[in-house]
Amino acid sequence: MDSQLKDLSSKPQSPTSQPNLKDASDNDDLPLLSPTTATTTTTTTDDDKSDSSTPRPSIEELEKKYAAYVRHDVYGTMGCGELPWPEKVLLGIALVTLLPLRVVLATTVVVLYYLICRVCTLFMAPNREDEQEDYAHMGGWRRTVLYWSGRVLSRIMLFAFGFYWIQETCRNPKINGSINNEVDLNEQSEEEDERPGVIISNHVSHLDILYHMSSSFPSFVAKRSVGKLPLVGLISKCLGCVYVQRESKSSNTKGVSAVVNERIQEAHENKSAPMMMLFPEGTTTNGDYILPFKTGAFLAKAPVLPVILKYPYERFSPAWDSISGVRHVILLLCQFVNKMSVTRLPVYYPSQQEKDNPKLYAENVRRLMAREGNLIMSDIGLAEKRVYHAALNGRLTVLHEKDD
Repeated sequence: MDSQLKDLSSKPQSPTSQPNLKDASDNDDLPLLSPTTATTTTTTTDDDKSDSSTPRPSIEELEKKYAAYVRHDVYGTMGCGELPWPEKVLLGIALVTLLPLRVVLATTVVVLYYLICRVCTLFMAPNREDEQEDYAHMGGWRRTVLYWSGRVLSRIMLFAFGFYWIQETCRNPKINGSINNEVDLNEQSEEEDERPGVIISNHVSHLDILYHMSSSFPSFVAKRSVGKLPLVGLISKCLGCVYVQRESKSSNTKGVSAVVNERIQEAHENKSAPMMMLFPEGTTTNGDYILPFKTGAFLAKAPVLPVILKYPYERFSPAWDSISGVRHVILLLCQFVNKMSVTRLPVYYPSQQEKDNPKLYAENVRRLMAREGNLIMSDIGLAEKRVYHAALNGRLTVLHEKDD
């Protein structure tokens, strides 16, 4: 219905550009970031002297270049900023009260759902195909119990994390309140009976997964190692996750893209099949930007359901951008109240031109989400994020050395 976007010839100016940057692993041990555009003074050879005369980028320059990954909350860059005393007091109180309580609640929810999954999969063989293994294709009471208990417990988990209410806006009048892929999407009018094969969402935090589990309980793409984890492994199989098998290069094994394509087509054509959920940006941002989309979700030529997630904040941003996973979880659980807003757009039906050109299809959906979600379009990606992280880690190391 918004296929007309392909006629837009002007692309919004991105505040960030994609320079010719090396991978983070190619950088030397010297920090990429310095408080000012100072030069390195230690030299040993003529070549080193030439390299040292090149000024390293300042904090301001790097934040401008990698704006999609810059934190703007009270806790600052990497969550390591200097906190005012009131914030330190609140954090201290939360560390001894909220944090342990929420950890216990979250653990209880995970264990409870694991036990439900264990009961529902008793005497059942998983669906196995091309090194993929899942229980999402079960039918009857087992699937119903897994589906609804998964949704309810995911919402309880969000509540335990401080998301007491979630502001939801639905731009599609034909879908009332939720995107239940087993009920609501099947109740659309006959003239629009094409079921979307995949839910498309911007990626801000690992909490995105919890929200989508609570709203539609779709299947995700996950690392193969996730399927082998205690508790979480069985849960991921009940979700119907498609596992990424990076270590396997066998020609007898389908690529992840082919498996995802088949699952999207299956969800599109079969109303009882589990819906797929993909984050086409490929990594997380600070929530103000939207990165270029990978085309994997659009190769199947099926309609997509765009969903936009935002996390309004006053003190701590739930975005997982330039902060470590452990620090992010601790600070998140120490916030008394966390907020989330969700905007669900109408199902996007591709034109024939978009079906023939997945890049055009992906870009048009991206522009639609940027416009409706008031997001800034950026041209950088995961490679630049790694370079930015390396720069921040280098600066942190230098600061610690100075303190010592």
